Amino acid sequence: MYATFMQLLFQHLMLDRQDQILNYLKQNNQKGIEYLFNDYFEMLCLRSIRVVKKREVAEDLVQDLFLEIWNKRETLNITSSIKSYLFRSIVNRSLNWLRANKQIFDEVDEGVTNRGDEYNVTHTMQKNELEDYITICIDELPEKCRLVFILSRFEELSYKEIANKLEISVKTVENQISKALKLLRSKMEIYYEKY
Repeated sequence: MYATFMQLLFQHLMLDRQDQILNYLKQNNQKGIEYLFNDYFEMLCLRSIRVVKKREVAEDLVQDLFLEIWNKRETLNITSSIKSYLFRSIVNRSLNWLRANKQIFDEVDEGVTNRGDEYNVTHTMQKNELEDYITICIDELPEKCRLVFILSRFEELSYKEIANKLEISVKTVENQISKALKLLRSKMEIYYEKY
């Protein structure tokens, strides 16, 4: 009961924060973009690095995303959470960068390449959809669980480093990772049942 209350409270606070950011942006108030930058820059860089493999490129892509949001602030229409919107946007920008730099299928062997562009397009679309789904699933994890998972899987910190950083026990880190993996596994089973 307490956990449900805390989740609802957290969701309410996040919605208030999202509304506040969107209002600032629509009112041409720079606080909106500053809040976005402070809240999401590092996470978006880490997400982009997983795709482009280069820190400098990832930072440029994230900065370009924020610039585009600022330039389109008056007409910006985000129907999902800001976080989901930003993660989807940076993944798409990162993939576009790879395509533009002809690196997207470096690991594909000659036999697959010979199947033609139709296979590559379908493969890329499926990959993008799956990455978006995984990002949304991670975003939907309980806050503490999500934070521990991101520190472990994206920032590649050890359990001990995470425990020290968050001032929790290593056992709590292990439990949170286990919980995250269990929740993600069940969501992935649902995804694969659909396809």
